[in-house]
Amino acid sequence: MNKSPFCLIVIFFVFLISSCSNDDAIETPPTTVPVPQADALTTINVKTYMVDANATAETVAMFYNLKKLAKTKFAIGQQDAFNAFYNNGSSLLSDIKKTTGNDPALLGSDFMFITDKNNNGQANNWFYQQEKKITDDTKLAYSKGMINVFCWHLREPNKEYSFYANDMTPEEKATAFRSILPGGSNHNWYIAKLDKIASVVSNLKGSKGELIPIIFRPFHEFDGNWFWWGANYCSPEEYKTAFQFTVDYLKNTKGVHNILYAFSPDNSYSTAAAYLSRYPGDAYVDILGMDNYGDFNNQGQLGSDRANIKLKVVSELAKTKVKIAAMTETGYQVTSTNAAISGWFSTFLYNALTANSTEISFVMFWNNTSNGYYVPTPEVSNAADFKSFATKPKSVLVNSLPQMYVLPN
Repeated sequence: MNKSPFCLIVIFFVFLISSCSNDDAIETPPTTVPVPQADALTTINVKTYMVDANATAETVAMFYNLKKLAKTKFAIGQQDAFNAFYNNGSSLLSDIKKTTGNDPALLGSDFMFITDKNNNGQANNWFYQQEKKITDDTKLAYSKGMINVFCWHLREPNKEYSFYANDMTPEEKATAFRSILPGGSNHNWYIAKLDKIASVVSNLKGSKGELIPIIFRPFHEFDGNWFWWGANYCSPEEYKTAFQFTVDYLKNTKGVHNILYAFSPDNSYSTAAAYLSRYPGDAYVDILGMDNYGDFNNQGQLGSDRANIKLKVVSELAKTKVKIAAMTETGYQVTSTNAAISGWFSTFLYNALTANSTEISFVMFWNNTSNGYYVPTPEVSNAADFKSFATKPKSVLVNSLPQMYVLPN
């Protein structure tokens, strides 16, 4: 039976209304605001984000507390703070304490003299004396509640004369790094160096006999070519292999469980893909770092902004991977021919570390010397600038560092 025009019009409008209602049900966004996800890291699951599932309780706590610190603050440290001073200053206080009244929150040390071929372990040996000084300083820093960070200026495996590529022959530069890999001619030599590190780290103990946690950043600044492990002297896969072997050997073969491992290129990267080009993998890295001197070498606000872009990349990767982000080395050395820069600490560096919601757990200045400084002493022109930097809302010296070696309840 034929429908009247009126009936057809009614049917059409019913269909139209029905269709609109169904579309609305599918496409209209919810009126409630989504609740942000809770922080992925908890005191219960912290080990799942760490390299070492068997890490000591204090090492686990250090990872957790450093990661949480970055949400609101960053810790300030210096290399050789207890034994390298500007202008032959007193060795009773760190230069940071002389200027601010408080010690740094981190102490930087080096395995270089500890693993030197001339260290024979005898009390009258200069290299062993350096080992003793470094380990004593590490224990002192831990007793103060500070964090210990070790780099390693490992001398090349042929003559063990230098860690700088420019001191090597072309043949040595082309073969040195490959020679320490598994199967290489100097692989056993490298194992012996790791054995020494394992022995030293396994004997770093606090007053109650607990193992002292350290951060270890092997083969740092690998994207440059000044060190024999630089980018020109090994492929990305070779670099990853060396890093992975180092971690596996210390953790699994030697049973060292008081280390956090840091990946710390120089400042050549400004994208995540480039930064990760030699990354050995989440299973081998606890700390995503970056060394950066160049962007602060009298580059003003433009350099500060460039540094912030790079640190923001590191910060975001650390959020995604649930790792720690850090400025593992930086500084601007003032000497008799290199004048202090106004606002270097309180404006340019602070901006780089904090702008654009960047979350960095710590910053490490390089060591002072008798004729130059990275951290000012009280009598120099930029002491007030450093004091201002050290007392800014996000800055932390040891006096305001949270308890790092205990997990919160």
